[in-house]
Amino acid sequence: MAFRKALKRTAMIGGGAVATVFGLSQLVEYRKKQNGSARLARVAAEAELKAPFRHELPSRRAQLATLKDKDFDVLVIGGGATGVGCALDAVTRNLQTALVERDDFSSGTSSRSTKLIHGGVRYLQKAIMKLDYEQYMMVKEALHERANLLEVAPHLSAPLPIMLPVYKWWQLPYYWAGIKMYDLVAGVQCLKSSYVLSKTKALEFFPMLKKDKLVGAIVYYDGQHNDARMNLAIGLTAARYGAAMANYTEVVHLLKKKDPQTGSETVCGAHCRDLLTGEEFDVKAKCVINATGPFTDSVRKMDNQETQNICQPSAGVHIVIPGYYSPDNMGLLDPATSDGRVIFFLPWEKMTIAGTTDTPTTVTAHPIPGEDDINFILNEVRNYLSPDVEVRRGDVLAAWSGIRPLVTDPDSKDTQSICRNHIVSISDSGLVTIAGGKWTTYRSMAEESLDAAIKRHGLPAEKCKTVGLMLEGSKDWTPTLYIRLVQDYGLEQEVAQHLASTYGGKAYDVAKLAMVTGQRWPIVGKRLVSEFPYIEAEVLYAIKEYACTAIDLIARRTRLGFLNVQAADEALPRIVQIMAKELGWSQERKTAELEAAKKFLYQEMGYRSRSEQLTKTSEMTLDNQEVTRYKKRFQMFDKDRKGFITTLDVQQVLDSISVHIDENALHEILNEVDVNKNGQIELGEFLQLMSAVKKGHVSDSRLAILMKSAEETLDMRGPVTVDRSGGGV
Repeated sequence: MAFRKALKRTAMIGGGAVATVFGLSQLVEYRKKQNGSARLARVAAEAELKAPFRHELPSRRAQLATLKDKDFDVLVIGGGATGVGCALDAVTRNLQTALVERDDFSSGTSSRSTKLIHGGVRYLQKAIMKLDYEQYMMVKEALHERANLLEVAPHLSAPLPIMLPVYKWWQLPYYWAGIKMYDLVAGVQCLKSSYVLSKTKALEFFPMLKKDKLVGAIVYYDGQHNDARMNLAIGLTAARYGAAMANYTEVVHLLKKKDPQTGSETVCGAHCRDLLTGEEFDVKAKCVINATGPFTDSVRKMDNQETQNICQPSAGVHIVIPGYYSPDNMGLLDPATSDGRVIFFLPWEKMTIAGTTDTPTTVTAHPIPGEDDINFILNEVRNYLSPDVEVRRGDVLAAWSGIRPLVTDPDSKDTQSICRNHIVSISDSGLVTIAGGKWTTYRSMAEESLDAAIKRHGLPAEKCKTVGLMLEGSKDWTPTLYIRLVQDYGLEQEVAQHLASTYGGKAYDVAKLAMVTGQRWPIVGKRLVSEFPYIEAEVLYAIKEYACTAIDLIARRTRLGFLNVQAADEALPRIVQIMAKELGWSQERKTAELEAAKKFLYQEMGYRSRSEQLTKTSEMTLDNQEVTRYKKRFQMFDKDRKGFITTLDVQQVLDSISVHIDENALHEILNEVDVNKNGQIELGEFLQLMSAVKKGHVSDSRLAILMKSAEETLDMRGPVTVDRSGGGV
C-alpha cells in the first residue's frame, strides 16, 4: 500500500517526483552510498557444483545416444534463452535433465533482440503513470536479473551509457525524475548513477546529434550483451553440468501415460525426430517443460487441441548501419517516435544497431524484415542526427525481424500496451508452459518454472543455484586476457580482443586451433573476411559447440550475418569448405549448405531488401551531364562498344594500371550489380547503379568505387611521352 501511495503521488506531481517522494536529503544520502564508477553488481554465487564435462563437451552424437537411452526427470522443449535457462536450473538442482530444439540454439527470437540487458525504462514509466504495481515489480525483478547476468558472463556483457536527448525545457525535469526513479529502483545494483549533460557536453559525447533546439541530455546506464553467444553460453554450461541437449531435434508429438484407476493422462516425454538424419526416437521424462517462445501454443495444442492460445506474437525489426553513425561507447534512446514507439540507437560489435518496431504478426520460423519497417527506423534516426550526417538507405548492412512472444491480454488489441511479463501454466496432463517475459529475466523465469514443475510432479530437487553461477568462459576471463593471446599465440590485437570477448577463458582453446599464416605478423589466425576479426579456427571450434550448418556459423557462433550480409556471403564458401572437411560432407551437402545459407541471408538478414534497391525504382535521377560522364566511364571498360562489360573487360583495365583482383572476387563484385544475372553489366544497369548511389539507396558499391578509381588513375597518367629528360641519350 505504501508503494501504491508513493506511485500515485509521483504521478500527480510530475517533475519533482523523486525528490518529493523520497526526500531530497534522502536522495543525496542514497547517492553517497553508491560507488560512483560503472561497476557490476556483486551477486553471491552458490557453492561449487560438480561438472562431469568440465574439460570436454560430449559430441552431439553422444548427446543423442543419452537422450534415447536414459529416463529423465525433466525434458525441456526449446533452446532459446528461457529453454536453456530451464535446463541449467534443472541440472544444477541435481535433476536428470534433457533438452531438444527443433532448429539451432538461439535460432529464434533470442538471437534477434536489441542486445540490451535492461529493466525497462518505459515499463517503469507505465508503472508510475498507470499506478501499475505489477509493472513496477517486473522492472525491479529485471534490474536484479540485469545485475546477475552482468556478473556471471562479464566477457559477453558490459554496462552501456545511453543518452536521452532533450529538446524542450519542460522535459528535462520530467525525464530526470523518471531516470532517477530507475536508479532508485535498482538500489545497490545500480550500475552507475544517471546524470544530466548540457547541450555542449551532449554534443561532445555524441557529435552526430542534431543541434537545433537541443537543450541538454540525460545519460543513464543499462547492460548490453551478445545475445546469441549468451544463449549458447547458458546452454553449454548446462551441458557441462550433465544436461543431455540436442539441436535440430524436433518434437513430433508428446508421450502420455494413462492412470488405470482414474483414466486421466499424464505427459511423460516426447517422440522426437533428428532432422539431420531422419531418425525418430522417444525421450522419456517425468516432467515436460514447454519453453518454445512464439511456438508456445503449437506445443500446447499437442497436449490438447482444444486449448486456447495464450501468446500474441509481435514482430520487432532492427537494422545495422556502419559504426560511424554512433560513438563507440554511447547509445541513444528516442523515447517518443512519430508513432509513439521507442527506438534505441546503440553501438554493437563496432557497428550501430537501430530498432525496434512493434507490429502484430503471425508466427513463422523465418521472419523477414519489411522495407516499410526499415524505412521507418531510418526516418526516426534522421530526426535525431545532424543534417551533416546523411542517413542513406544503402548504409543498411543487415536487417532482421524477431518475434516477441507477448502474453495475450484479451481486452487489448494493441500489442504495444501488452506488458512483457511472463506466465507459468500447468495443463491437466502436467505439461508445464513458460510463456512471455523478456531476455533479461530468463533466469528468474526458469526458476519459477522449475519451482512449479517440482511441486506439480513431486520431483526430488534441491533449491535453485543459478544466482551467481558463472557461465561458460567466464571463470578464467579477465579484461587483459587478450594481451596473453597476442603474446602467447601471435594473434592480431583486434582478433585477440574479439576472441576474449566472445569465448572468455575458452579463447585459448580457439587460439590453439588457429593455423600459421606464413606471414611475419600475425603468426596465426587467418581471417574469414578482411574487415572482421572472425578467424577460420572459430569454424572448427563452433563444431565443438554443436554447430551443424553454415547458417549456425554466420548467424550464431559468429555474428557475421547480423553485422554485414555481404561480408557473410563472401565468407560462406570458405566456411562450408572447412565444415565439409571436418564433418565429411558430400558435394551435394556442400551445395545444399551454401544455397540454404545464401537464402537465409537473402530473406531473413535483409540481403533481399539491400539488393532490391537497384531494381525497386526504375526512375533515373541523373541529369544529362552526369549521364554523359558515366557513359564515358563505362566506355573506358567497354572498349569494343558492346553495350556491356564482363569480368574480362574489367580485368584488362585493372591490368593496365597494375592492379590485380582475384577472379572469384571480381565475379562477386560484378554479381552485386548484375540485376538480371546474365553474367554481364549492361550500360543501363550501370547507370541505374549510379542513380541509386546518388539517391543514397546504395552505398559502398565495390564496382562503382573500382571503376571510379580506375578512371582517375588513367586520367592522371595522361599521354605517355617519348622525350627524355634533358635531351640525353
